Amino acid sequence: MADEIALDLEELRQLQSVAKRPRIVSLINSEISNLEKLSKDAITKETPKIPAPIAATKHVVTDPALKYVTLASFSWDQDDDKVKIYVFLEGVDQQKIESDFKPQSIDIKFHDVQGKNYRYALPKLNKKIEPEKCKLLVKPTRVVITLYKASRGTWTDLHYKEEKIKPGLDKEKDPMAGIMDLMKNMYEEGDEEMKRTIGKAWTDARSGKTMDPMKNFS
Repeated sequence: MADEIALDLEELRQLQSVAKRPRIVSLINSEISNLEKLSKDAITKETPKIPAPIAATKHVVTDPALKYVTLASFSWDQDDDKVKIYVFLEGVDQQKIESDFKPQSIDIKFHDVQGKNYRYALPKLNKKIEPEKCKLLVKPTRVVITLYKASRGTWTDLHYKEEKIKPGLDKEKDPMAGIMDLMKNMYEEGDEEMKRTIGKAWTDARSGKTMDPMKNFS
Protein backbone atom coordinates (compact mmCIF):
# COMPACT_ATOMS: atom_id res chain seq x y z
CA MET A 1 0.00 0.00 0.00
CA ALA A 2 2.80 2.42 0.84
CA ASP A 3 4.33 1.91 -2.63
CA GLU A 4 1.05 2.77 -4.42
CA ILE A 5 0.64 5.95 -2.37
CA ALA A 6 4.19 6.98 -3.25
CA LEU A 7 3.44 6.61 -6.99
CA ASP A 8 0.24 8.69 -6.65
CA LEU A 9 2.15 11.38 -4.82
CA GLU A 10 4.79 11.51 -7.53
CA GLU A 11 2.16 12.06 -10.27
CA LEU A 12 0.31 14.69 -8.24
CA ARG A 13 3.52 16.63 -7.65
CA GLN A 14 4.17 16.60 -11.41
CA LEU A 15 0.68 18.02 -12.00
CA GLN A 16 1.29 20.56 -9.23
CA SER A 17 4.35 21.86 -11.08
CA VAL A 18 2.38 22.56 -14.29
CA ALA A 19 -1.02 23.61 -12.86
CA LYS A 20 -1.82 27.33 -13.15
CA ARG A 21 -5.47 27.87 -12.18
CA PRO A 22 -5.77 28.61 -8.42
CA ARG A 23 -8.69 26.21 -7.93
CA ILE A 24 -6.82 23.30 -9.57
CA VAL A 25 -3.66 24.07 -7.59
CA SER A 26 -5.71 24.09 -4.35
CA LEU A 27 -7.31 20.71 -5.14
CA ILE A 28 -3.95 19.17 -5.97
CA ASN A 29 -2.38 20.52 -2.76
CA SER A 30 -5.26 19.15 -0.69
CA GLU A 31 -4.95 15.68 -2.25
CA ILE A 32 -1.18 15.69 -1.76
CA SER A 33 -1.68 16.53 1.92
CA ASN A 34 -4.16 13.65 2.33
CA LEU A 35 -1.87 11.16 0.60
CA GLU A 36 1.13 12.21 2.69
CA LYS A 37 -0.87 11.49 5.84
CA LEU A 38 -1.93 8.10 4.49
CA SER A 39 1.68 7.34 3.60
CA LYS A 40 2.85 7.99 7.16
CA ASP A 41 0.09 5.78 8.60
CA ALA A 42 0.94 2.94 6.19
CA ILE A 43 4.65 3.07 7.08
CA THR A 44 3.82 2.99 10.80
CA LYS A 45 1.63 -0.11 10.39
CA GLU A 46 4.24 -1.95 8.32
CA THR A 47 7.15 -1.22 10.72
CA PRO A 48 7.68 -4.21 13.06
CA LYS A 49 7.42 -3.40 16.73
CA ILE A 50 10.40 -4.16 18.98
CA PRO A 51 9.29 -6.23 21.97
CA ALA A 52 9.57 -4.34 25.24
CA PRO A 53 11.26 -5.94 28.24
CA ILE A 54 8.77 -7.63 30.53
CA ALA A 55 8.91 -6.90 34.22
CA ALA A 56 10.32 -9.49 36.56
CA THR A 57 7.09 -9.49 38.57
CA LYS A 58 5.13 -11.13 35.72
CA HIS A 59 3.99 -14.65 36.65
CA VAL A 60 2.15 -17.37 34.80
CA VAL A 61 0.10 -19.97 36.67
CA THR A 62 1.52 -23.36 35.69
CA ASP A 63 0.89 -27.01 36.38
CA PRO A 64 3.39 -28.29 38.99
CA ALA A 65 3.44 -31.64 37.18
CA LEU A 66 5.05 -30.12 34.07
CA LYS A 67 8.48 -31.42 33.09
CA TYR A 68 11.29 -29.01 32.24
CA VAL A 69 14.54 -29.23 30.30
CA THR A 70 17.38 -27.52 32.21
CA LEU A 71 19.09 -24.81 30.19
CA ALA A 72 22.87 -25.04 30.43
CA SER A 73 23.88 -22.86 27.47
CA PHE A 74 24.32 -19.26 28.61
CA SER A 75 26.83 -16.45 29.01
CA TRP A 76 26.97 -13.34 31.16
CA ASP A 77 28.62 -9.98 31.63
CA GLN A 78 28.34 -7.14 34.13
CA ASP A 79 29.02 -3.57 35.10
CA ASP A 80 29.03 -1.99 38.57
CA ASP A 81 25.21 -1.79 38.73
CA LYS A 82 23.85 -4.87 36.95
CA VAL A 83 24.46 -8.35 35.60
CA LYS A 84 23.20 -9.50 32.18
CA ILE A 85 22.64 -13.21 31.54
CA TYR A 86 22.17 -14.41 27.95
CA VAL A 87 20.16 -17.65 27.72
CA PHE A 88 20.33 -19.15 24.23
CA LEU A 89 16.85 -20.37 23.26
CA GLU A 90 14.85 -19.79 20.07
CA GLY A 91 11.08 -19.44 19.69
CA VAL A 92 10.29 -18.05 23.16
CA ASP A 93 6.89 -16.38 23.65
CA GLN A 94 7.25 -13.64 26.28
CA GLN A 95 3.64 -14.23 27.32
CA LYS A 96 4.54 -17.81 28.31
CA ILE A 97 7.39 -17.03 30.69
CA GLU A 98 7.15 -17.60 34.44
CA SER A 99 9.76 -15.70 36.44
CA ASP A 100 10.57 -15.75 40.13
CA PHE A 101 13.20 -13.27 41.28
CA LYS A 102 14.27 -13.20 44.93
CA PRO A 103 17.03 -11.25 46.73
CA GLN A 104 19.58 -14.02 46.14
CA SER A 105 18.03 -16.46 43.64
CA ILE A 106 16.27 -16.61 40.27
CA ASP A 107 14.02 -19.22 38.68
CA ILE A 108 12.75 -18.72 35.10
CA LYS A 109 10.51 -21.13 33.18
CA PHE A 110 9.86 -20.97 29.44
CA HIS A 111 6.67 -22.76 28.40
CA ASP A 112 5.67 -24.30 25.08
CA VAL A 113 8.89 -23.52 23.21
CA GLN A 114 8.65 -25.69 20.08
CA GLY A 115 6.66 -28.22 22.09
CA LYS A 116 8.95 -28.29 25.16
CA ASN A 117 9.25 -26.51 28.51
CA TYR A 118 12.62 -25.12 29.61
CA ARG A 119 13.99 -23.85 32.90
CA TYR A 120 16.93 -21.65 33.93
CA ALA A 121 17.57 -21.29 37.67
CA LEU A 122 20.29 -20.06 40.01
CA PRO A 123 19.36 -21.29 43.52
CA LYS A 124 21.91 -19.03 45.23
CA LEU A 125 23.48 -16.02 43.57
CA ASN A 126 26.94 -14.73 44.38
CA LYS A 127 25.44 -11.60 45.95
CA LYS A 128 22.06 -9.98 46.52
CA ILE A 129 19.94 -8.32 43.81
CA GLU A 130 16.89 -6.03 43.68
CA PRO A 131 14.07 -8.33 42.43
CA GLU A 132 11.59 -5.56 41.60
CA LYS A 133 14.01 -4.00 39.09
CA CYS A 134 15.00 -7.17 37.23
CA LYS A 135 13.79 -7.58 33.63
CA LEU A 136 13.52 -10.07 30.76
CA LEU A 137 13.93 -9.24 27.08
CA VAL A 138 13.02 -11.83 24.44
CA LYS A 139 15.10 -11.78 21.23
CA PRO A 140 14.94 -14.13 18.19
CA THR A 141 17.73 -16.45 19.33
CA ARG A 142 18.11 -15.70 23.04
CA VAL A 143 16.58 -14.23 26.19
CA VAL A 144 18.39 -11.44 28.06
CA ILE A 145 17.94 -11.50 31.84
CA THR A 146 18.97 -8.27 33.57
CA LEU A 147 19.69 -8.45 37.30
CA TYR A 148 20.19 -5.22 39.24
CA LYS A 149 22.77 -5.48 42.02
CA ALA A 150 21.71 -4.55 45.55
CA SER A 151 25.14 -2.97 46.01
CA ARG A 152 27.59 -1.72 43.42
CA GLY A 153 30.69 -3.75 42.72
CA THR A 154 32.15 -6.64 40.72
CA TRP A 155 30.96 -10.23 41.01
CA THR A 156 33.61 -12.93 40.69
CA ASP A 157 30.96 -15.53 39.77
CA LEU A 158 27.19 -15.91 39.33
CA HIS A 159 27.04 -18.69 41.92
CA TYR A 160 27.64 -18.28 45.64
CA LYS A 161 30.69 -20.24 46.79
CA GLU A 162 31.60 -20.98 50.39
CA GLU A 163 35.22 -20.87 51.46
CA LYS A 164 36.22 -24.35 52.56
CA ILE A 165 39.19 -25.39 54.68
CA LYS A 166 41.55 -27.37 52.51
CA PRO A 167 42.16 -30.97 53.60
CA GLY A 168 45.53 -31.47 55.20
CA LEU A 169 45.91 -27.84 56.23
CA ASP A 170 46.86 -28.78 59.82
CA LYS A 171 49.37 -31.24 58.45
CA GLU A 172 50.96 -28.51 56.34
CA LYS A 173 51.32 -26.32 59.44
CA ASP A 174 53.04 -29.11 61.39
CA PRO A 175 56.60 -29.61 60.05
CA MET A 176 56.94 -32.87 62.00
CA ALA A 177 54.12 -34.46 59.96
CA GLY A 178 56.23 -34.35 56.79
CA ILE A 179 59.23 -35.80 58.60
CA MET A 180 57.19 -38.68 60.01
CA ASP A 181 55.85 -39.49 56.52
CA LEU A 182 59.39 -39.49 55.17
CA MET A 183 60.58 -41.84 57.93
CA LYS A 184 57.63 -44.17 57.28
CA ASN A 185 58.58 -44.45 53.60
CA MET A 186 62.22 -45.02 54.48
CA TYR A 187 61.26 -47.79 56.92
CA GLU A 188 59.05 -49.57 54.39
CA GLU A 189 61.64 -49.40 51.61
CA GLY A 190 64.89 -49.72 53.62
CA ASP A 191 67.03 -52.71 54.52
CA GLU A 192 67.22 -54.32 57.99
CA GLU A 193 69.83 -51.86 59.24
CA MET A 194 67.70 -48.89 58.12
CA LYS A 195 64.64 -50.35 59.82
CA ARG A 196 66.54 -50.83 63.12
CA THR A 197 67.83 -47.24 62.99
CA ILE A 198 64.39 -45.78 62.27
CA GLY A 199 62.78 -48.01 64.92
CA LYS A 200 65.25 -46.71 67.52
CA ALA A 201 64.55 -43.09 66.45
CA TRP A 202 60.81 -43.61 66.92
CA THR A 203 61.35 -45.25 70.31
CA ASP A 204 63.58 -42.42 71.51
CA ALA A 205 61.10 -39.79 70.28
CA ARG A 206 58.20 -41.44 72.10
CA SER A 207 60.15 -41.95 75.32
CA GLY A 208 61.21 -38.32 75.37
CA LYS A 209 64.92 -38.96 74.90
CA THR A 210 64.94 -36.72 71.85
CA MET A 211 62.39 -34.44 70.20
CA ASP A 212 64.06 -34.83 66.83
CA PRO A 213 63.49 -38.29 65.25
CA MET A 214 66.07 -37.46 62.57
CA LYS A 215 68.84 -36.94 65.13
CA ASN A 216 69.90 -40.59 64.87
CA PHE A 217 70.76 -40.06 61.17
CA SER A 218 73.15 -37.16 61.78
